[in-house]
Amino acid sequence: MTLTSLLVFAGALLVAAGSPGPSIAALVARVLSKGYRDVLPFLAAMWIGEAVWLSFAVAGLATIAETFHVVFVAIKWLGVAYLLYLAWKMWFAPATMGEDALPERSSAAKLFFAGLTVTLGNPKIMMFYVALLPSIIDLAGVTLVGWAELVATMLVVLVVVDFVWVATAAKARQFLRSPRAVRFANRASAGAMAGAAVAIASR
Repeated sequence: MTLTSLLVFAGALLVAAGSPGPSIAALVARVLSKGYRDVLPFLAAMWIGEAVWLSFAVAGLATIAETFHVVFVAIKWLGVAYLLYLAWKMWFAPATMGEDALPERSSAAKLFFAGLTVTLGNPKIMMFYVALLPSIIDLAGVTLVGWAELVATMLVVLVVVDFVWVATAAKARQFLRSPRAVRFANRASAGAMAGAAVAIASR
């Protein structure tokens, strides 16, 4: 991998990852409703899911999505169902927030599962890589080292973008002190989460 190829890849990914999509909507909704302290499993699962899709694209395995179509469809609808469940819980969440109360912690396994299903349930991510990579690199000539460089570049970009979204949502959450504001944030988050579910379901 040349430095130029990696920079072009990083630039294109930065634009794509920075654009609000189902994953970002779910992430922001989670931080607004519960805070940022326990969001790392969700983020880690999103990054792993992206690495899986990137690896499939680099290996020329786009046909896997067709070969194992039923598996990917099942993952997609599990993710949709879980996001709708989270949206329902957010909508009916209590409209109270103590000044010094820590955000309610959730199961790390459940958050990881949510992040993974949101990402793996969105094959559009792999289509992005399949469309982008051939224009900047020779996929047939990618070595293990080249794949590692691409994954590392992807992780750097996603970590930066996702933490900016988390910081922005966490900052907005600081202003949610009144029950009315909390109720509004909960229901806005529920709407964003449900919207993410619909976006995934429609693809």
